[in-house]
Amino acid sequence: MNSIFSNSNLMMEKSMDFLWRKQAAILDNISNAETPNYKPKVVTFEESFREKLQNAQRKPAPARSVRNVLENAQFSVEKQQESTRMDENGVNVGEQSVEMIRNAYQLQYVMRSISDDLARIRMAVRGQ
Repeated sequence: MNSIFSNSNLMMEKSMDFLWRKQAAILDNISNAETPNYKPKVVTFEESFREKLQNAQRKPAPARSVRNVLENAQFSVEKQQESTRMDENGVNVGEQSVEMIRNAYQLQYVMRSISDDLARIRMAVRGQ
């Protein structure tokens, strides 16, 4: 089954996983905005993915596999440690709200891209 899907499809799948997890973390942060000592969650993917691609570039030609890097790419969830409030809660609701909207637009874009790719595959299968 992997042979019909390109690296870009796999990247969109990884992006979707990352964006869903990021959206969940943002919603957790907003819902805990009044919880004392709560440290907001930050979900990252791009940095580790870029690092893995750069490491793969340094390897000899047969070991350089973008697909392998994509298959092993993982996002990470970390807690921000800085806090400016007296109750030690680090959530900035305004900032989180803006990030939630930006993330929703990214999710919409990735879903549209996946849908378009699947429509092209459907057309190819039907011979149109």
